[in-house]
Amino acid sequence: MIVPVILSGGSGTRLWPLSRALYPKQFINLINETTLFQDTILRLPQDLEDPLIICNEDHRFLVAEQLRQINMKNSGIILEPTGKNTAPAVTLAALHFTTNNQDPILLVLSADHIINNNNALKKSIKVAENFAEKGEMVAFGIKPTRAETGYGYIEVDNSQKAEHYEIKSFKEKPSLQNASKYSKSSNHFWNSGIFMFKASAYLKELEKFEPEIFSCCNKSYANSYIDLDFVRLDIKEFNKCPNKSIDYAVMERITNAIVIPLQGHWNDVGSWESLWEEKSKDENNNVIEGDIFLTDVTNSYIHSPNKLVSVISVSDLVIVDTEDALLVSDKKETKNIKNIIEKLKKNKRSELFNHRKVYRPWGYYDSIDYGQNFQVKRILVNPGEKLSLQKHQYRAEHWVIVKGIAVITCGKNIFELKENESTYIPKGEIHRLENRGEGPLEIIEIQTGVYLGEDDIIRLEDDYHRN
Repeated sequence: MIVPVILSGGSGTRLWPLSRALYPKQFINLINETTLFQDTILRLPQDLEDPLIICNEDHRFLVAEQLRQINMKNSGIILEPTGKNTAPAVTLAALHFTTNNQDPILLVLSADHIINNNNALKKSIKVAENFAEKGEMVAFGIKPTRAETGYGYIEVDNSQKAEHYEIKSFKEKPSLQNASKYSKSSNHFWNSGIFMFKASAYLKELEKFEPEIFSCCNKSYANSYIDLDFVRLDIKEFNKCPNKSIDYAVMERITNAIVIPLQGHWNDVGSWESLWEEKSKDENNNVIEGDIFLTDVTNSYIHSPNKLVSVISVSDLVIVDTEDALLVSDKKETKNIKNIIEKLKKNKRSELFNHRKVYRPWGYYDSIDYGQNFQVKRILVNPGEKLSLQKHQYRAEHWVIVKGIAVITCGKNIFELKENESTYIPKGEIHRLENRGEGPLEIIEIQTGVYLGEDDIIRLEDDYHRN
């Protein structure tokens, strides 16, 4: 039995401002109508077991909703309280099964990669299964097509041609000189971050080389509990866990590791330049997304779904316009987005974490205007969903129904409002908004008060178990 383990804990900051901490790239439809997370699951062979998902706690409702959209069941959704890299994440996956007296083969995949040859992936998985069943630890390698400093490399013994190769060493992200040398050699592969092994085999090696990771994860999982669709860990124990990758913690230190070549195209979508490479282009080699007018522009990526953008006489640029942030960069220098991210962190800017449109388990809200002591939001509530029963210490709210029928709790009163009807929620009053209809409910919310932050919510009841 093979269980896919989807690692979905990344924040995707290298594709800012489109990708943000609370809505990262794996949950965005960057390539087609489905998201990278959904594509990762949909490309898997159908004879595998339901996937196990490891994700950031802040992304739990995104994961559950995107699984629902593609009608995909799962073997569990484990929530990491904090990101601790891939070794602890895979350890949790292995413990999830061995604790319940199961020992499946784990197929570990990142949630944000592009693979364009599903048949090649299926064949490679089949080959790897034979070795994993015997206790071997398998890494999937990609034959380099260029000198890439952003990827890790795996050196193999290819003295004899075979469908697999023994691993000699792992190389971290190299200098351009070394990357050029590795890409031209016949015995180096890109490290795809895809692995396969039996759960027990991984835990045996991990306990040998990283007993602290094993102990922290074991204690954390032993004290876990089920909350809705999710497995919640013991936060205190998990936070003690060292932050290490599976490569460094295990794969680089064992003697029974092999590489299976993965044929076909692969991309980890690690920059705007790499995403530009994946996209269809116009006659001037430009990627154009949105309402764009160009004159004498070449080799550029222009994204603007919300407003008209005109660009004149430039080349090799990335221009990404969102509702609340604009990025302009030399295409080859987008790796330096990390400097912008650091400035956003230092200045505690909300643009690092959220888009103007913020998704919630019940739907979303879009902050369409704000000023001194007021804020205007467009709120959409999905059918059958409701907001928490709550109150605010510092603000009052006016609600105008735009579409659908709202069931409103305000103090001791419960009543319905239809399109073009409105109500007032006084400061400090207990209230709730609910959609019992079969279509979406849309309202305009006008907030007034001396403080309008999202932390001015005192939840009294909540179907989604939020604080």
